[in-house]
Amino acid sequence: MVSCFPSSRIRDDSHLHLDLTTKPVRLSPCRSSAVLVIISGASIKMRLKMPQKLLKTAHYIELGSYQHWPVLLPQRIRLYTYEQAPLFLRENPYITDGYRAHLPSKLCLKSIFILSNETVNIWSHLLGFLLFFFMGVNDLSSLLPASRANREDYVIYAIGLFCFQVCMLCSVGYHLFSCHRSEKTCMRWLALDYAGISVGILGCYVPGIFYAFYCNAFWRQVYLLTVLSMILAVFCAQVHPSYLSNDWKVIRMTIFSCVAGIGVIPALHWVWLNGGLTSDIVQLFFPRVIVMYLIAGSAFLFYITKIPERYFPGQVNYLGASHQLWHILVVFMFYWWHQTAVHIMHFRHSQPCPTWSRKS
Repeated sequence: MVSCFPSSRIRDDSHLHLDLTTKPVRLSPCRSSAVLVIISGASIKMRLKMPQKLLKTAHYIELGSYQHWPVLLPQRIRLYTYEQAPLFLRENPYITDGYRAHLPSKLCLKSIFILSNETVNIWSHLLGFLLFFFMGVNDLSSLLPASRANREDYVIYAIGLFCFQVCMLCSVGYHLFSCHRSEKTCMRWLALDYAGISVGILGCYVPGIFYAFYCNAFWRQVYLLTVLSMILAVFCAQVHPSYLSNDWKVIRMTIFSCVAGIGVIPALHWVWLNGGLTSDIVQLFFPRVIVMYLIAGSAFLFYITKIPERYFPGQVNYLGASHQLWHILVVFMFYWWHQTAVHIMHFRHSQPCPTWSRKS
């Protein structure tokens, strides 16, 4: 057999420099085999010289769909600019720096303690989860017993706060693992994040409808079943392979807007059943419903307009970005609605249901 390169040239690989960012070139079979020999030799030599402790931190990252190259990840997690970040992370061009990328699961978890453009997103909903968890403990152990709540009250409060906690955890999971080296892993967490939003909306509807139609079992069941059917329909839509693509971005926003906005119908129906805007219960609680929708609308406005980073690109990479404001407002909205449910529960327990409402 005739070798393509002299043996001395194969052994001498000190001149070899690999540029992993370049596109793969087509080589002749002879040259391809020689290059593979050189790369293998360089890789073996690198591993032999590497301390055993560092070898344990070596991981693989995906470069396109061509090859998996062994790379040594540094102890300090690197942050990337928008141009350097993987394509599936380039969602907001006005956030120009602070991207985590190419990390295994273990380093994704460790990155929670570094300052990146996801730090506020992660911690806002992680603290939100803890808030609703301890509120649930307080409600079930103190607030509800003191209010002489019945079994239905316990179930409704447990469902509402559990849904809020699921929403928070799904959001934390996505923003924590969006920097994973595998795009498929990132997309799975994104799907869970959207599912968490649906569960959070369900957590708003259940106590709202239950106490709004507390004295009317028929309409209470109709609206609860309707809302549950809508949430299940959203879950089914997420199974579609194009649901997470950019082509469906407008469709996704439309779906969530409709699911949240359709709550206006039972709200207006509740106003009508209680005698209009002049009734005591409507004047007491309808303003709280309006405030809840104003908070939700403001959060959604920040989300779709990308304000303020649209007008200050690169200036709010780490603090003050629209998605961070969206996160904070969502936590505040859930808290506000929970307190509204507490007030209306006390009202329902202190005021007997009118006779006309049972016949409606």
